[in-house]
Amino acid sequence: MNALAAAERALRTAAPHRLLDALQTVLRADHAATAADFLMADYGLTVLLPVGPDGSGAPERPPVPLHGSAPGRAFGAQTPYVEELDGGSVRAHLPVTVRGDRLGVLSVTLPAGRAHGERLAELAELARLLGHEVTVAERDTDAYRRARRTERLTLAAEMQWELLPARSCVGDAYALGAQLEPAYAVFGDNFDWAASADRLTIYVTDGMGEGVEASLLTSLGVNALRNARRARAPIADQASLADQAIHTRYGGEAHLSVLLVEIELATGRVLVVDAGSPHLLRVRDRVMTRVALDAHPPLGVSGTTGYTAQEFSLLPGDRLLLVSDGVHAVEAPGGETYGEQALARAVASAALSPAADVPGGVLRGLTAHRGSPEPDDDALVVCLDWFGRRAGPSAGCPDPEPSHSGRPGTVPSPSSGPHRQDADEE
Repeated sequence: MNALAAAERALRTAAPHRLLDALQTVLRADHAATAADFLMADYGLTVLLPVGPDGSGAPERPPVPLHGSAPGRAFGAQTPYVEELDGGSVRAHLPVTVRGDRLGVLSVTLPAGRAHGERLAELAELARLLGHEVTVAERDTDAYRRARRTERLTLAAEMQWELLPARSCVGDAYALGAQLEPAYAVFGDNFDWAASADRLTIYVTDGMGEGVEASLLTSLGVNALRNARRARAPIADQASLADQAIHTRYGGEAHLSVLLVEIELATGRVLVVDAGSPHLLRVRDRVMTRVALDAHPPLGVSGTTGYTAQEFSLLPGDRLLLVSDGVHAVEAPGGETYGEQALARAVASAALSPAADVPGGVLRGLTAHRGSPEPDDDALVVCLDWFGRRAGPSAGCPDPEPSHSGRPGTVPSPSSGPHRQDADEE
């Protein structure tokens, strides 16, 4: 049995909360490692938190900044990063990622000369194996969810994070990233996505109200949308069925704003249903435009609304952003809303960043625009980079450099804010 197969077996047979302990044993025996640390990205994507050998947090060890640290460099670039230590040893920092979902970093300390070539590639594969096993183990243990918290989540936030998919993912034709704020106290905003062989569906939702009541409304709405989607209902019918479910429960006294987007992977054809406040923005050829959509009532207002989908097409290199009203409608102390010009500047500054990093950049710009660290409302950003389907299998994230317009999402700083563009304008 080769070393990778032995490591995989050790991880799969370990207790769910003892994955790091099992991996440390393998690393000592097969790679002469003197130390191995697993650091998980926290809910707010600000720090990497050390995980103890038994899966619990390690409060005696300080968090590692996500920006400006060696592990953070590996996390951000999604490639191994090796640093030299005093005494001649080295520490290899390896991204722990599952299908584009960035969980954290595995940091392995080794004797000099043992973090190059095939050995480094094998260590990187071990980090990927760890990520897969953590994802499976989370069905049976709370250890890793506890380990990634810098503070206690509110009950509403706990409900929302349990409802969410991964914060990022990649496919042959696209890359996705999303982030919510305030991460530890969010209550009404949510996002969801699902890919099949032929299409990608994305929802951005905003339940009215506050606290647990907003989370309960959002949970009902998202699960109603999922139920319709999994029954293969067209996207407009998904909205209608969820509208009926929410109205049946609340009688028109509560509603859910939602933006539904469905992309045909073979062609880039997009169907959109606008039922509320989230905005859809498109970056193409260095220009950001708001896609103007026919507004329908939010879900749950009447229970009998006839929703219709609008259509437009994506080109390789396009970037889409879906933002909640807690982003585009936030006012600066002087009264200017974030969506007027500042949002376009934030998108421009993140033009060369991968989709997974764009939401964080936009939300940091929002904090600066708002002038206070604490938001008054939930803020949600979803970013999609569209590469277009290409022939043959793709390993990992596709090359994001299209032939017609450079890297996805390249935007100049505008002088007059984002342009507005109709959904049928091409």
